[in-house]
Amino acid sequence: MTDAPADSPPTSSLYKYVDIAGLRRILQGSIRFTQPSAFNDPFELLPEMVMPVGEPERRINVSFDTRAPRRHPPVGDVEEVPPNWSASDATSRDIVQQLNSVIGIFCLSKRNDSLLMWAHYANDYAGAVVEFDVSHEFFSGRVDVEYKPLRPRKHISSYVVAREPIPVSELCAKSDQWEYEREVRIIRCLSECEKIGEDKRGFPVYVQKVPAESIKSVILGERTTVVEQREIYARVMDTDIGLLLAAIDHAGYAFRHERIKYNVPYSKTGPVMSPRTAHIFSELKSARGEFARWMVDNHPLSKIVNKPV
Repeated sequence: MTDAPADSPPTSSLYKYVDIAGLRRILQGSIRFTQPSAFNDPFELLPEMVMPVGEPERRINVSFDTRAPRRHPPVGDVEEVPPNWSASDATSRDIVQQLNSVIGIFCLSKRNDSLLMWAHYANDYAGAVVEFDVSHEFFSGRVDVEYKPLRPRKHISSYVVAREPIPVSELCAKSDQWEYEREVRIIRCLSECEKIGEDKRGFPVYVQKVPAESIKSVILGERTTVVEQREIYARVMDTDIGLLLAAIDHAGYAFRHERIKYNVPYSKTGPVMSPRTAHIFSELKSARGEFARWMVDNHPLSKIVNKPV
């Protein structure tokens, strides 16, 4: 399989919403490439496969290309189902099971401010958002998810007689009810990944090493505990990874980002302290810790901005 031009428009950053356990894994250098059926949407990579009524449903063996961009127009797309044709659920399920055995997907978003994604994927605002520099070669061949009101339909013959591998990118379509996610995908062969165990649903867990230099920053959630804020700060303090803490903004349904650390090791600039972040440093036995304790005890905003919500 060869690299192909990215299907996504150029962008410097993409974001991953995670719980704290997921953040730890990423900061330790590991990201999961997940099989389609292991995602929360049961329609993942599951097109309607249409065929003549009465034609026996049969297994078809399909080969896939994980990095090829969408063809324009995609081969085999069906706008209207012909008379005496219908969709074959068994064939669709067979194709996705074949995909489950050979590919994994790493999902990212173009946005870092989705309230729904903070709730769904970042442990109800107690997790984090990781910012990646996707100009790094690790993120080559990325694919924008298409959002459609109708489930994509494919003519079965285009798969039976396919003369070249089917681009997985052509199956990356979801209901437009998911459009708020603005999802971008990195697709890899599981043979390129390392198997490390199973998840709670029994799917094998495959990972790749993510280059540390591709991690630009971490935004901790409004509800991330102080213990975890201190832990994550300790993990990134000697790195070029920036660290911020989300805080409910003064107006509207939005968050502001309180800076904790810039994108350089703390020894070069030191951390940034505010009434919202001072408690991270309040246990240090140093002048910085002494100032943090003073701020926690005496700053008029400290107890207000740190009340749980």
